[in-house]
Amino acid sequence: MSGSVRILAPKAYGSFTDNIDTESLSRAFPSEDDTDFVLFPGFCDVHVHFREPGFSYKETIYSGSRAAARGGYTAVCTMPNLDPVPDSEESISIEKFIIDRDAAINVYPYGSITVGEAGRELSDMYGLRHLAVAFSDDGHGVQDGDVMMKAMEKAAALGTLIASHCEVNALLNGGYINQGAYSAAHGHKGISSESEWKEVERNIELSDKTGCALHLCHMSTKESVQMIRQAKKQGIDVTAETAPHYLLLTEDDLQEDGAWKMNPPLRTKKDREALIEGIRDGTIDIIATDHAPHTAREKAGGLRDSAFGVSGIEIAFPLCYTGLVKTGIISLDRLMELLIVNPRSRFGIPLNRGDWCLWDLADEYSIDPGEFISMGKSTPFSGRKVYGRCLMTSCGGNEVYRYLK
Repeated sequence: MSGSVRILAPKAYGSFTDNIDTESLSRAFPSEDDTDFVLFPGFCDVHVHFREPGFSYKETIYSGSRAAARGGYTAVCTMPNLDPVPDSEESISIEKFIIDRDAAINVYPYGSITVGEAGRELSDMYGLRHLAVAFSDDGHGVQDGDVMMKAMEKAAALGTLIASHCEVNALLNGGYINQGAYSAAHGHKGISSESEWKEVERNIELSDKTGCALHLCHMSTKESVQMIRQAKKQGIDVTAETAPHYLLLTEDDLQEDGAWKMNPPLRTKKDREALIEGIRDGTIDIIATDHAPHTAREKAGGLRDSAFGVSGIEIAFPLCYTGLVKTGIISLDRLMELLIVNPRSRFGIPLNRGDWCLWDLADEYSIDPGEFISMGKSTPFSGRKVYGRCLMTSCGGNEVYRYLK
């Protein structure tokens, strides 16, 4: 016995199934209970860290792209906090060479906003314009408003995006989790919400002044959501992303383990509620993973001494489908907009013929980081029960992942 393959596609990609032999797929993945499998266009993640060049002991283009394929992704954008930082044609060519050699899916690198991501001198944005998907100093907020304004003016002239990591260093005060009830009760140094939203506020103002298309990375606070909502009402060219962990977890879930440490940190219940309303009403445009793998040793220092960042690209869809769709918070159509349509549209990333992923949405299992293809195994979702297993991913018509029981 075998189920059939049901095709779900946003209107923008209604023809993506041309030349896909669904009958062959049904035969390739027989089902004992006539379960229907679902075929989606390939997901797109505009915020990942594949760590290469410079930090290949954490992740590589090879491992990261295959982890992405296991999660149903056929396109990702890699952040520029690398060594060397891709701040010139010469330096980004090193990353491009590795991508061309090793990537299993489509990988689009960011260029940095400033030289060395140091926040002082603009990168060679003109030289990078055809090589970089957009510009970001991810991992660092650009502290100098004049530097950011010049970057936005240049980006506007080049017709490209600025993707902003919003963080005011002067407001961090050595914090490493949210400044709230948990940090106070357990003697931890906290990161204030203001450290994020103050730079969101500044960058929205600069976007309005310069006409630069602005994308705001990993939003985590209710104040940021409200500012983005207001900016859109005013016609400012701004989009925003959040990550699954900010939509599904809060500081109330924290444990004394490095797997719960990321930047920005998990916030309060009210922040989570604001983010959920943001994905419901269109204020938040994209769900990105901020996949940030580290070694086990780097994540073994508890909340205080572990590195910031968790791995998530292999489990993003099951988490969102289980926690947001099956609970009725958003529809499956809306999730497809957040994972497929909006990231591709905003960043100009095409859906190529043969870019798709096949899912068994009825398969329930517990997340096991030991099964990750990613070199980074740290996630706060270890042991969480989810629905949805990726059976196969195709990129450009080539099979790049297949689930083997």
